[in-house]
Amino acid sequence: MTTLPTNLCAVETIELLSGAQSPRPLFVLLHDAGGTALDMLELGNRLGDAFAQAAVLMPEGLTLASTDVPISAETLAQSVAALADFLRTQQQRFNVLQSDTALLGFGNGASLALALSNAHDGLVGRVLAFAGCYAVWPEKAPTLTTLHFLHGQQDLLVPVARVRQDFAHLMELGADATLDVARSLGHELHPALMDQAVTRLQTCVPLRFWKAL
Repeated sequence: MTTLPTNLCAVETIELLSGAQSPRPLFVLLHDAGGTALDMLELGNRLGDAFAQAAVLMPEGLTLASTDVPISAETLAQSVAALADFLRTQQQRFNVLQSDTALLGFGNGASLALALSNAHDGLVGRVLAFAGCYAVWPEKAPTLTTLHFLHGQQDLLVPVARVRQDFAHLMELGADATLDVARSLGHELHPALMDQAVTRLQTCVPLRFWKAL
């Protein structure tokens, strides 16, 4: 991976680049509301170690704002549009296919990632949601995006019961999704969840590939 800039606060996106001429896959990591891109650095390093040819990007401020009231449809759409533009720009920059792009988010960043998969099926091949849930339930399941939920049983900010409801709804819609719950963890991006995310990425074959056989 490349060396990080000395003044991390001076950059809009932290980038961990392998130096590969054609990096694969492309990982984009979204931090929680009130957090920073630096919060995602440990996860980014783990992904870089596990996928030697990857490009790992951690944009600053690309998340949903924390609010005590439900987010408006207009605000959600604007946030999703901004994320979609960022993804397409980076996919073109690195010449990476949509299917070779994974979007990982923590907390409100996870909620934005899920909203993106709802609005733009297939813009990324996978979404990994840490300690997050849907802001608005999808009306249909994505067919070109695999969803992985990773959550702490003791999460008080985003109760695991809400995530189980999300997952059950997705199963009713026929989604390709997994749910991993760590009994002793709360609302945190814990190394145990990071390791499980890497395992999911390395071993979970998307359902759409099996159906194509």
